[in-house]
Amino acid sequence: MMTQDIIIKPIITEASMAAAQLKKYTFKVAKTANKVEIAKAVEAQFGVEVAKVNTINVRGQKRRTGRYEGYTPSWKKAIVTLTEDSKTIEFFEGLM
Repeated sequence: MMTQDIIIKPIITEASMAAAQLKKYTFKVAKTANKVEIAKAVEAQFGVEVAKVNTINVRGQKRRTGRYEGYTPSWKKAIVTLTEDSKTIEFFEGLM
């Protein structure tokens, strides 16, 4: 799997922007990716040093449209913590 296939998109919420101040960045990642693959993908794509990776499997939410109901797709979230001496990810800098 290539690095572009592992990291799908960054997650930009108030909580994730507050964590970005502490060098913790949140991404939506491929469901099949493990912590080692996620760490290598972030290091390769952004040129930073990863200290640790926490992953969360997010269940799909129940939704209805009229009389039809179903679930939104489930997905995987990764919270990547960088080392103290690592540089920050520039993409998040413009958003804070």
